[in-house]
Amino acid sequence: MVAISRREIGLVALCCCVAAALLAPAGAGAACGKAKRWAAAADAGLGAAPLAIGDSVMLGAAPETAALGYDVDVRGCRQVSEGLRILRQRARRGPLPRLVVVALGSNWTFTTGDVRALLRVLGPSRLLALVTPRELRGVPDDAPTLRAAARRWPNRVALVDWAAYSRKRPRLTGSDGIHLSIAGRRAFARLLAGPLARARGETAPTAPPSGGGTAGGGATAP
Repeated sequence: MVAISRREIGLVALCCCVAAALLAPAGAGAACGKAKRWAAAADAGLGAAPLAIGDSVMLGAAPETAALGYDVDVRGCRQVSEGLRILRQRARRGPLPRLVVVALGSNWTFTTGDVRALLRVLGPSRLLALVTPRELRGVPDDAPTLRAAARRWPNRVALVDWAAYSRKRPRLTGSDGIHLSIAGRRAFARLLAGPLARARGETAPTAPPSGGGTAGGGATAP
């Protein structure tokens, strides 16, 4: 029988821990799933279909969002950095649509720098609609940052304040308080009709109050 020293046992344990750490991100990424896309199921009246980029929250309302006339691109666990990458890739392939909705922030922070980067990619002639994410307790709230962006760029940023709208409507989310219930899917999609009206010129830019709101715009360059 071969005796194994404590040092050798420790080295084996260390190797196992390292292997587990290396494998964990791959497993987590697989759990998030691949990107899913829906083509616009209606004419939004904007020429090229507007684009909606989101995470697993928007995934719940993807068919309803496509029914409004949006092309939808969603993936679970998606962060703002990935949303930016998608926009840049699309911009390299050709002109971006007049309206882009970004519903991200549930999986990481959404900073003013991120908003500036999105506006730079879109350019001054397009409308960026930002959906405020609901946050779990103990997680920094991104909604004030997005509301401030809508006030700062009232002709370029439209605010869809899902966090404020759903705060006192618990039936709109599941037990986790984040993902959409059946009623929430319909409500989420209804709010996304607002940016469409803005982009068509049917409503004027209105900067939201400091406490929240449902619409906004943007004028000065970031």
